[in-house]
Order: sequence, then structure tokens, then C-alpha cells
Amino acid sequence: MTLKQKAQLVIGTGIIFDVPGSAEAPFEDPLKKVDDATYTDMVRTIRKILPGAAGFTAAFPDIGVTTQVLADGPAGLRISPKREGSNETFFCTAFPIATVLASSWDTKLAEEVGKAMGKEVLEYGGDVLLAPALNIQRDSLCGRNFEYYSEDPLISGKMAAAIVNGVQSNGVGTSIKHFAANNQETNRLSVNTVISERALREIYLRGFEIAVKESQPWTVMSAYNKINEQYASESHDLLTKILRDEWGFEGYVVTDWGAGNDLVKQMQAGNDLIMPGQPHQVESIIEAVESGLLEEKVLDRNIKRILSVMLKTPRYKSYKCSQKPDLGKHAQITRQAATDGIVLLENQNNALPLDSGRTRKVAAFGNASYEFISGGTGSGDVNEAYTISLIEGLKNGGFEPNENLSLTYDQHITKMRQQAGKPKNFITFLLGGKEPVSELEITPEIARKMALENDLAIITIGRNSGEGVDREAIEGDFYLTQKEKQMIRDVSEAFQQQNKKAIVILNIGAPIETVSWRNLPDAILLAWHPGQEAGNSVVDILTGKVTPSGKLAVTFPITYEDCPTASNFPGHAIEGVVDETKDLSGFSMMKRTPWEVIYQEDIFVGYRYYNTFEVPVAYEFGYGLSYTTFDYSEIKLSSYDFKEHVTINLNIKNTGITAGREVVQIYLTSPESQIKKPVMELIQFAKTKLLQPGESEKLTFKISARDLSYFNTERGKWVAEPGEYKVRTGPSSIKVTQTAVFSLHKELKVEDATKHALSPSQKRDSLTCG
Repeated sequence: MTLKQKAQLVIGTGIIFDVPGSAEAPFEDPLKKVDDATYTDMVRTIRKILPGAAGFTAAFPDIGVTTQVLADGPAGLRISPKREGSNETFFCTAFPIATVLASSWDTKLAEEVGKAMGKEVLEYGGDVLLAPALNIQRDSLCGRNFEYYSEDPLISGKMAAAIVNGVQSNGVGTSIKHFAANNQETNRLSVNTVISERALREIYLRGFEIAVKESQPWTVMSAYNKINEQYASESHDLLTKILRDEWGFEGYVVTDWGAGNDLVKQMQAGNDLIMPGQPHQVESIIEAVESGLLEEKVLDRNIKRILSVMLKTPRYKSYKCSQKPDLGKHAQITRQAATDGIVLLENQNNALPLDSGRTRKVAAFGNASYEFISGGTGSGDVNEAYTISLIEGLKNGGFEPNENLSLTYDQHITKMRQQAGKPKNFITFLLGGKEPVSELEITPEIARKMALENDLAIITIGRNSGEGVDREAIEGDFYLTQKEKQMIRDVSEAFQQQNKKAIVILNIGAPIETVSWRNLPDAILLAWHPGQEAGNSVVDILTGKVTPSGKLAVTFPITYEDCPTASNFPGHAIEGVVDETKDLSGFSMMKRTPWEVIYQEDIFVGYRYYNTFEVPVAYEFGYGLSYTTFDYSEIKLSSYDFKEHVTINLNIKNTGITAGREVVQIYLTSPESQIKKPVMELIQFAKTKLLQPGESEKLTFKISARDLSYFNTERGKWVAEPGEYKVRTGPSSIKVTQTAVFSLHKELKVEDATKHALSPSQKRDSLTCG
């Protein structure tokens, strides 16, 4: 390869948005300024391969180098449904969002979802799916929490590994993201996250480590943010010492779109591919090599990694994609995955499941009942053929939604959309989102009238979020509006006065406040954003066709102020110059504002904080109700003295009257020590098979030395301290039904690591709360 070809291969071919420019954010095709006709023809040809794909690598057919098509995203393949010269529509499946899959606690199910995702990538002509996303849900307000699995790294890593294994079983690749500590959207291109080494290792890198070691993704996407003063895409510690040398990653690293600041540092750090890429960056690479600033052998190393993945791609192997994946089959997988991840939060007096023989007429309240949200906006969105609304799901389930109320809502939503016009937020417009519509006011008179005419009330509360913007701790977002609360109160009281039920459905992507109103309705069902089969999945749970088995993989606090991160999220401005340089990639509207966030809570994230410091919560990590009951018994350890490992055997019995599945969670409490540790940490989990009433299943868990260890910063090692360890298991992180104890008699040096990699450049004595 010539030097020019090498430079072109490590720089993506650019991006063309499917929406026009505007006065607020003008951008143009940078190819207009390129004199190289051969390069321009190559790029324009490549871009036509899969319209709507997020990016492409360069291609040189004369030497056997094919392009790699990289496409979003975490909830399914994101491509354009329309193509030039074709009357066909190319839809993809909108799968449940990550919070739903994590709430299933079922890695086998996640792998099946991954297989279906990968099949669509393969049959539509993609090579790498830019997914899954497994950043930690550090704060309830992160705009992309819906894309992430959990506040816990074990669940995040295990779920991500399952998705990767499923997708890659089709012979296409994945790109786990955003590596690492990309836990907010506010000033994400420039924010400096100040984190202790221990918190990085135990919380923010741990999920990625699990995913890399258990699934070997083809690529890893480096994050926008800085970690302790250095951009993630420019960190040799992160991308070479830790990712490759310690964990054994074999693929290539690609930047997030527009990430980083210094091409040479990125190449040297081990960030092999720059996306979306611009022609001037190609020239910069050539100049850096010719001037001696960048060694050509570094460029060669990065190219070798890119080519090694290329050799595995369907495009290189000349796979003839059908353009017709089995969307019907994938819709059924979506429906099952959603029902298994829906969480029953409240069920007073066994209000659910519904008696379909007696409950026929339904009054559905709330905008989201009619415009059910299948997934978030941004790169986690999908162009699906349909989304089953709650109204449609009710009809499919044999119920009769009130026609007059439905007509009133349809007219209200249409009118509000017409008045709003185009979204005022350009990023929202760019990423395909809609501005929220204010709720229809439901007067007490309307509520009473509906209670007389119908058998049941369903009230759906909807919240959406997306890439580029974090949520807010205000009414209409984390908190319900007064109008929403009054609707729940008036409707619940009106129906309950007629001895009828009122059910609330939460169609949300991340936690909201619930304590101030949760005792008003008869039941609360957390549906999350369940994908395109949304309404059908919800009705499957409402009717008892499927017994709810979802458990929370993230804590619901009582108020936002109770969050351990509330005082420092999303950070603060620091001294510096705002970078408004237009890179012609369409990302110029996202300024690089000097910004910093200090992770003062350190390792005490989510339940690790709430349980350790005894902070009451609305719904704890691991919580979820069922239509049946389970008994935990016969916990036994293979040994009470830990050597290489300890095996746990546990019996789970369905003691109720309906078939169901139980999520079994294993927590570990470490011995007292001068080292600050959470009071308990999740170390293993599993989900039972479908147990019939009276049926039992024995589960076995293996505890390794790594499960006992913490990261010793000064020694650069994973270390297990001697002492007495307590195993706890039960239906949630608070409700413990079985315990067992074993001892470690001497310290174990479990694993070596790179000493002081990614360490904060300044002394931070207050990084740990306590």
C-alpha cells in the first residue's frame, strides 16, 4: 500500500446526513473541496452501499481491500428505509432497549436477541454493528441510560457479552462502546472525568473487561470524554496497556464519531480508525509520517488490525445478502424479550393479572397509551415498520378501548403536533426525535364518566430521552407534572369508587420519581421502552399470559437528591477556551466547552451506595414482583475454606399457583477491613427455567478468587483479603432469604495489572464518600 492509501484506510470516508442543513447548523459535503477525483469517486460509491449506515472505511479493489460498513446501533440495525432507485422499504426490527434486556437478567435471551440483530446486519449488507453500549448508569439523568444496561458492571458485562456472541454468530462484527466512562451527554466531547483508579477498575472498566474476555468483539469504540485529563481515544494506557496487553483484545479500536483532538496521539495510543473521517485528516496523517511526527510502523500496526477484521467480514467474503431478513420471526423474539424484562412494581390486592372474562372495556389515559415509545432517540433509534401502541395491544388481546376517549386523545396529539411544528432543538430534529406533547387535561368529571362506562382504567406515563442531551430533575422529566399526578389521582379514585381497577404503565427509559403517587393506582407496571411489539408485550403481562419475571438492574431513588451523584452531575465549567472549530462533519454544533466532573462517590455507585450508607430507596436494585411466589432453600457450599474457588448450590421452588421464573441473585459481603468496601456486591446471578406450581430447580454458582478481590491501587493488583466472607441470596439486594459463610485464611494476589494506568494527575483526597 502507498502511504496515501494507508492514511485513507485509517480515516473514515465521512458522513452525509439524511436531513438538510439549516441556519442553526449549516454543514456541507467536504468532498466538494477535494481535488482528488479518484478518492471522491471511491467515497461516493461506498456511501451508496448501505444508505443510512453510520460510516464506511476506504476500499482499494485493485489490492483486495474492501470497505467495512459500520452501522448503528444498540436497539437494532439503524439504516435508511428508503433507497434511491427502489420502491421497496427496508425496515429493521426495533428490539427492546438495554434497560429491558438487563431487567430480564437472562443472558440466553440476550444472546437470542443478538442473533436476530446480527442476522439483519448480515442480510442488509452491514459488516459491523455499533453496539452494544455498556456504560454504567452512574446517574439517573444521563440521556443515554436507555442504551446502557445497569448501574452494576457484572450485569453490564454479562449482557453485553451475550449480545456480542449472538450478533457475531452470524459472521458479522460488533463494536462495544463507549470505552470508557462515558456516563453523561452534557459536554460529552470535552468533559474531563476525574475518577480514582480503583473506581475505574471495579466499576467503569469491569463490564468492558467481561465483554472482551467472554466474547472478543471485533471492534471497540473509544469514548468522547477525557479520563483524568486525557481523551479516551488518545490514551495509550486505556487502549493498549489495559485493553490489549491485559485483556487480550484482538480487534481494532474506532473513535466515536468526531471524538478526540490529536490524530497522531490517537494513532500512537492504539486508536486504529478515525470516524466519521474527513479528507483533511488524511492529509494530516500523511504530513505527520513525512515529518517524522508519526512513525510509519505505528500506522502499519493499526492498518494490520483493521485488515485482520476486514478478512472476516461478509463483504470481503463476497456474501450475497438477501435484503430480506425474517422480520416476522424477529418480532416474536422482540415480544418475548420485552415481556421477560417488564417489571411489576406494585400490585395491591392482586389487581393483576386481569380477569379477561370480566374486564373488557378499557379507558386508556395518557398520551403514551396512543403513541407508545418503543425506544430512545439518536443512534439507539431504529427505522422500524411499526410500533404496537397500547391501544393496539389491548385490541389484539380482546379488550375494547373506549372509542370516544381514543378519539379525544388522537385529536389532542394531532393538534399539539401541528402547533409545535418542527422540533426546536436541532439535535433532536437531526436524530429523529419528536418534541414532547403536553398531556391532555383529564377533569374529575371525565374520570367519573369513564369509570361508569368502562371496566378498567390504564394510565400510561411516557418519557423519552436521547443522544446529545441529559435529562433534568424537573417536572415533566424525572418528576411527574402536577397534571400527570392529578390525572392518576382523579382516574384512580373514580374507578376505585366503582370497585374497578386503575393500572399505571411506565413507558420510560430510566428511573423517575414514584413515591409521591405510587399508592394511588392499584398496580404499576414498568414497561420501559420495549421495542416495536410494545403494546402486545404489555398486554401479555396484564392478562397473565406471561407471569412477570423482570427485576430492576438499576435503583429507583425516592428523590433525585438521594442519588450519590446528585451534587456533582453533570459537572461544572472550568477555565479554558471554547473550541468552535468546524470540522465539516456535521458535529460543529456540539461545542467543546471546558468542563469537568469529579466522581466523588468513587466505587459507591447505585446500590453499593444506597445499601452501604442505608439510604432509603423507592425500589431497590434487583426488585420485581411476580404473580407467583418462590422459596429459597438448601443453600450449601462446597467448602467453608476458600482455596481456588467455592461452589454454591441452592434450591428454588415455585410455591405459588401459577407458572413463573425467578431471578436468583448472589451477593457477597467482604470481611471488615481498613479498605472501604460496599456492604454487599453482586457476584453471580441466574434465571430459573419456567417453574410450574410446586416445581423446584437446583442452581449452582461458582465463586472465583476474582469475585472476592478489590483493586489495590498502590500495588497495581487485584487482591483478596483474608477473613470471613458472607454469601447472601434472595429476591433483591435488600431482601435476603439465605446466607452462608466461608473463610479465606491468607491474602490472595489474584491478578496483576498495569500499575497507575489512568491515574488522576492531581491528588484527590475526597474521591470516596463515607
